[in-house]
Amino acid sequence: MDTIKNAANFVGDKVQSATSGASKEANKEVAKDNNQGVGTRLQAAGDAISDKTSEHKHDAKAEANKQAATH
Repeated sequence: MDTIKNAANFVGDKVQSATSGASKEANKEVAKDNNQGVGTRLQAAGDAISDKTSEHKHDAKAEANKQAATH
């Protein structure tokens, strides 16, 4: 039963990681857009950093769940 739970958690964390990665890329594009205001660009840059942190966190959790599911 724990193997199934760990496998499901792995999938969930991989999805969350992918979502964070997509959001990070979108925020990077806004941060680089000279047509946006300075405040918007700074907010997007901060959000991109937060998304990158979230992406790494979910990748690490996914790897832990993968290892737990296979052992």
